[in-house]
Formats: sequence, C-alpha cells, structure tokens
Amino acid sequence: MTTPKDLLDWLREHTDELVADASWLVDLETPSDDLGLLEQGLPQIVDWVRRRVPDFEVVTEHPASETAGAAVVLELAGSGSQPVTMLCHVDTVFPTGTVAERPATVTDGVLRGPGCFDMKVGVVQAVWAVRALRQLDSPLPTLRLVINTDEETGSYNSRPVIEDAARDAAAVLVFEAAADGRLKTARKGVGIFTLTVTGVEAHAGLDPTKGVSAIDELARLILQLHGLTDLAAGTTVNVGVIRGGTRNNVTAGRAEATIDVRVATMAEQQRIQQAFDSLATHHPDARIEVGGGWNRPVMERTEANARIFNQAKEIATQLGLELDEISVGGASDGNFASALGPPVLDGLGATGAGAHALHEHAVVATIPERTAIAAAVIAAHAG
Repeated sequence: MTTPKDLLDWLREHTDELVADASWLVDLETPSDDLGLLEQGLPQIVDWVRRRVPDFEVVTEHPASETAGAAVVLELAGSGSQPVTMLCHVDTVFPTGTVAERPATVTDGVLRGPGCFDMKVGVVQAVWAVRALRQLDSPLPTLRLVINTDEETGSYNSRPVIEDAARDAAAVLVFEAAADGRLKTARKGVGIFTLTVTGVEAHAGLDPTKGVSAIDELARLILQLHGLTDLAAGTTVNVGVIRGGTRNNVTAGRAEATIDVRVATMAEQQRIQQAFDSLATHHPDARIEVGGGWNRPVMERTEANARIFNQAKEIATQLGLELDEISVGGASDGNFASALGPPVLDGLGATGAGAHALHEHAVVATIPERTAIAAAVIAAHAG
C-alpha cells in the first residue's frame, strides 16, 4: 500500500522536474485578455498533461467566447462511484509581454515569474500528484481535471463546465495558491454591481432649480451602500469607481458607480441583495438602474469541507508537516463547486506570496510536500 511518505519521497526525488515544468508553464504566456495566446497555449498545456499522465483523456472541449478563453475537462477512469474533481486555471492577470521582461527564474530555492503563485505551480502540483500515484501503482478514483482560461476575469465562460464537472463529485480539490501555507475551507461570495443614476441636465447657474443632479443622487446612494458594510458579519461594500457629469456648470444628467461586495454567508448575500433591490432616489424625477450581480456564490465552511480538511491535516501530520485552515475574502472557482454541495478543499497549490504582484513567487521546497498531500487526499477517495 502506498503511504503519504512514499509519495513525498518519490516527489522529492523529482523536484527538479516539477520545477522545470512549472518554469515552462510560467514562460508559456497566457494572459486572460489575450485570446490569441490562450488559443495557442491551452492545447500545449493539454499535451503536457497527457505526456505526464497518459491515462487522462479529453472529454470536454468548451470553446472560447468573444471575450474569454476556452476550457477543457480531462478524465481518468478509476474506482469508486463518484469522481474527484480537480480545478485549475492557467490564465494570468499580467499583460502580454510580461514574460519577456520577467521570465521564470529559480534563485535561492524560490521560483519567480508572472503567474507562478497564482496559479501555475498549482497546476503542476495537480498533475504531478496524479503522476506520482500512477508511478507508485496506487489505486485511484475516477478523476476529472478542469483547466480553464478565464478565472481571473470571473469564469463567466467556463462556469457551466466547472459546475458540470463538480455536481456529482465526491470531493472537489482546488489548486489555487495557499494563504500563508494554509488551506482554504471558506471563501466569501463576490458581487460586482453597477449603479446608474439618470437626472435632468440644466444650466447650473441660470436654472439651478430646473436640473436634477445625478451626482447628488449618486452621492446619497453611496452613503447608503457603504452603510451596508458589516465587518463583524464578514460583509464589505466598496464603491470603487464613480463617473458622472459633463461640465462644472451643468447639472449632471448621468452618473454611475461600480461596486464590489463581499459576503461570508448566504444570509448576508440575501440582505445585500434586498438592499440593492430597494434602492430609491431622493428626487422624484431621478431614476436609477442596478446592473451586474453576484459573480461567485459564497463558499461556506461546511461540515463536509471541515472533514476533508481534517483528512489533509492528518496526512500532513504523518509527513511531519503542519497544516492549518483559513477563510479568505477572495473567491475562486471553488465557490461555484461549493454551491452545488460537494466537499471543497481549496488552496492546495503553491506556498509563497505576491499574487498579481511583481514579487510573486513560490517556495520550491514545499512543492513536493504540497503535491504529496494532494496525492494522498486523492488516493483516500479510491473505492
């Protein structure tokens, strides 16, 4: 029987290969907004997956949309009545050309490069976890590996693929980066709203009583929206961008705001939604329109999430490693899966720091460790 220590020993022997794969993937530039590079890159990534784990077969090829890249699902037949679904994204927030300026480097045990922490190292760990299990002849459950290219822009195109792959899963493992080494058992839900106010234009000096200021109305509404924040409940409402008016001597006929909302529970999501639904103008001749909505549902810390975390924690203990959990404000594709009911364990990817930043990096020594933990969790679901 393959033990977690067997997995870790084997993966440590292959650390250089894991790092080489991660460096290659970092240097394969895949920005969310460059559909041409995504179209070139995704097939190369699929080919790489199948070279590392030949048993994986492509079962779904979801096409790109006009604004977002494609997604694929690869499946490996195994035992058990329910599959284990693994979620990965390969798109990055960095603009085209960043890799030429800052290619992957490894110095003093640290891998650096755009997208290495979020989340290309995690992709490599997911694939090598399965490779290690195959190489050591360990039993496997049926596996679904989802790779999408629009996570950083909301996964609007790939969401149905993610949900189809997760709906009947025994567990969903998300290879996003860890949070200070901790796994993520809860994530906030995210709402992205727009609020547009239409007023009545008039000359601000000659006819001050004939105009209805959209800016004045919006300002009042912003105070209401910010008042919805409840830090104790884990809810934040942030009006991040406002636009309005045409000239300083014209009563503004139009103003708009974009709003970011984060909630930790479904009850808070419902409260915020009701507040948006009941927004009203101060002046009877002004009108408001609310657009946008909830991009990702809440991923609450369920009993099922806690159980699979405790399983991972016990595996880490067997390896002489510490493992903790955390709830975070950011969302991932795990939010979509969690809303469907299966246990979700997130943050199985790289340890390091600097997501979306110039100092983004992953700690090399932990790559085989985290891969071994993920592999052992997968093996535990074999029937």
